[in-house]
Amino acid sequence: MARVNALGRTTMDEKLLAAATDVLGTTGWDRLTMGDVADRAGVSRATLWRQVGGKEELRQELLRRLLLDYRESMWPVLTAAGTGRERLRLALEAMCAVLDRHLALLAAFDTAFHETGLFEEPGDSASENSVVAPLVRLILDGVADGSLAPPTAPEEAGVLVFNTVCWPYVHLRLHHQWGSERVRALLLDLVLDGMSTESA
Repeated sequence: MARVNALGRTTMDEKLLAAATDVLGTTGWDRLTMGDVADRAGVSRATLWRQVGGKEELRQELLRRLLLDYRESMWPVLTAAGTGRERLRLALEAMCAVLDRHLALLAAFDTAFHETGLFEEPGDSASENSVVAPLVRLILDGVADGSLAPPTAPEEAGVLVFNTVCWPYVHLRLHHQWGSERVRALLLDLVLDGMSTESA
């Protein structure tokens, strides 16, 4: 059943979202039908329409779920002990786990994070709430404790780190079918070695 979240908005049943994700991973977004989602979830089309609405409402809920998962995954890292570099690695590992949970959505919409409204460019008024803000914070922590080399522009470095990990990770997982541990290790070593004080 649909539930009301803390903000007073209706959220879709996790079973329906899981079914939609399964169908999306099989058919892609263009060929996804609400009927297929209803069948996968084991509910009637009328029930699905009542609880979800149409295809666009489903897409918006999948995007909301992605953003919520990302934010919840970043918070423990921000409050963890360790150097900035160590915590940045933990954050990127957590980010990769989020990407794995939402691969079908990211394959269908490479603008998914932008569509959350929280991917402002550096200097925008809401940039402190953007999806790269946690990475910028950890980069600055690493600069402060000497575990990371100072970038010319920390905000731009955060955007670069996010995109250097996110989209190659999605591509290698989906199209090369590399295992998650292999992709994480190679990508994160590449990014963090490039940011180390030794390479500065």
